[in-house]
Amino acid sequence: MTSLNQVCECQCGKTELLIKGKPITRIACHCQICQEFNQADFADITLFLSKDVMLSHDNTVDFKAYQSPPAVQRGKCVYCNNPAIERFDMPLCPSITMIPSNLIPPGSSLPSLSAHIFYHRKITDIHDSLPKISGFLKSQLFVGKQIVTGIIKNKLSLSR
Repeated sequence: MTSLNQVCECQCGKTELLIKGKPITRIACHCQICQEFNQADFADITLFLSKDVMLSHDNTVDFKAYQSPPAVQRGKCVYCNNPAIERFDMPLCPSITMIPSNLIPPGSSLPSLSAHIFYHRKITDIHDSLPKISGFLKSQLFVGKQIVTGIIKNKLSLSR
């Protein structure tokens, strides 16, 4: 997987993100928070190490925690009110930034979707060959494994 090294924008173009690194993974999340935040049946998000994503101007995004403890800060553009960036910070874990995959320009080196998580909260059935992970703990464990595996793969590809 190659580094993206490009600028991404929200729907209106006023919130810019610079992505310098390689994606860790890409998932479709069907949890109720993602449904509410995205105003969609599920969220298609691409995960990066936070050090690889820079928000051009912090004042263009309004961050909100939808659940306590606020492990994930979800940010919408203050101009168009569309999802722009999510940040996941927990002690002893790598800091992760999630970007809506549709904000990353076509033709980029995005990974394919790896699975549907929180599938027990689905609004509509999805008919594809991807794994459908149901349950809170199973979904969280799947994402954790994807993050660890993605980070290791990215480090290995840098050392070659």
